[in-house]
Amino acid sequence: MPALGTLSTGGAAAGVAGLLRLRRGPAVASPLPAAARAGAVHDGGQLVWGRQLRPVLLLPAGLLPSQASKRLPLRPPAASASSEPAGDAKAPGILEKYPAITTGFFFFMWYFLNVIFNILNKKIYNYFPYPYFVSVIHLLVGVVYCLISWAVGLPKRAPINSTLLKLLFPVALCHALGHVTSNVSFATVAVSFAHTIKALEPFFNAAATQFVLGQTVPLSLWLSLAPVVLGVSMASLTELSFNWKGFINAMISNISFTYRSIYSKKAMTDMDSTNVYAYISIIALIVCIPPAIIIEGPQLMQSGLNDAIAKVGLTKFISDLFLVGLFYHLYNQLATNTLERVAPLTHAVGNVLKRVFVIGFSIIIFGNRITTQTGIGTCVAIAGVAIYSYIKAKIEEEKRAKSA
Repeated sequence: MPALGTLSTGGAAAGVAGLLRLRRGPAVASPLPAAARAGAVHDGGQLVWGRQLRPVLLLPAGLLPSQASKRLPLRPPAASASSEPAGDAKAPGILEKYPAITTGFFFFMWYFLNVIFNILNKKIYNYFPYPYFVSVIHLLVGVVYCLISWAVGLPKRAPINSTLLKLLFPVALCHALGHVTSNVSFATVAVSFAHTIKALEPFFNAAATQFVLGQTVPLSLWLSLAPVVLGVSMASLTELSFNWKGFINAMISNISFTYRSIYSKKAMTDMDSTNVYAYISIIALIVCIPPAIIIEGPQLMQSGLNDAIAKVGLTKFISDLFLVGLFYHLYNQLATNTLERVAPLTHAVGNVLKRVFVIGFSIIIFGNRITTQTGIGTCVAIAGVAIYSYIKAKIEEEKRAKSA
C-alpha cells in the first residue's frame, strides 16, 4: 500500500500536507576516518513509517566505534568496490530508471478514482438522497480499509498518544465538517456546479492567511483571485440546478477545508501520511455518526432504506455504498501520494486539471444542461484558480530557496 501524503486545494489530501514535516535531529560526527567510512550505508538506506533514518555505520559485532579505526583495514574506495563480484551489481529497474512513469501513474490514478467517485456518488444521491449517512459510509469503508492494512502490516501502525490526538483532532473535525457539507452540496446541485463553487476555496485560504494567521498575502495573489470570484458569480447567476442549500453548504465546505489547512500547519508529527490520514479518518467517522443519526436516522428507519432497496435492489445498494467509500478513500490517498512525489507547483497545476476533468466528465455522464454564461463563468473561475495556484507555488519555492 503506497504511503499517503496531502491533500491539495479542494481535496481531503490538502489538510494532511502540513502534518508531514519531518523533524530532524542534529547531525552527529562519525568517529571513523573517511577511508573507514567508505562502505557505510548512504542516505535513503532505510525507511520506517515513511521517515528517512540517518545512515548507520555497519561495524562487526562487538566492535566499538573507538576500536574501529585500529582494527578495520583502511582501503581506498576503489579497492572496496572491486572486492565485490561484478555480477552481484543489480541493474536499476525501469521504475527506478524512469521515475516519471511512476509519477504519471499516480496522477492518472488520482484523476481516474476522483472522477469515478464523483460520478458514483451522484448516482447514489439520485435514488438515496441522504448525504449525512453516505458521508459516514465513505469514512467507515476507509477506516475498515486502514484497519485491515494495519493488521497485515502494510503499513505498520504508528503509535499515537494524547499529544498527537490533540494535534489531529481539530484537523479531523474540520475534515468531517467539510466532507459532510460537500456531500450535502453534491446531493442538492449538479456535480459540475458544486465543483465550480468549491473553486472559491483559494479565496478563503488567502483571507484566512491574511486575517486569521496575520501573514501578508502578496497583491499578485489577491489579483489572481478576482477571476475566480467573477467566474463563480457568473456561473451561479444562470446555473439551472442552483439552490441556496447546495450553494451555502459548498461555501461552508470551503471554510471548513480552509481551517483544516490552518490547523494542519500548526500540527507537526513524525508520522507518515498513510497513518496520519488513517487516524484523521477514524476521528472524523466518530464525529460524523451522531449528526447522521439525529438528522437522518428517523427517516432512514421509516422509509429511506426500504425505498432505496426497492428502487435498485439490496445487492446493488450495498455494493454502490461500498465502492463509493472505497473510491473516496483511495482517491484521497493517491492525491497525497502524488504530492509527496512532485513539487508544489506541479501538484497545484495537477489539482486544477483534476477539477476540469471532474466537471467535464460529470456534464457528459449526467447530461447536465448549462447555459452559455454558466460555461463561460466556470472556465473563468478555473482559469483564475490555475493562475492563483501557479503564483502561490512559485512564491513557496522562492521562500524555500532563500531559506536553504
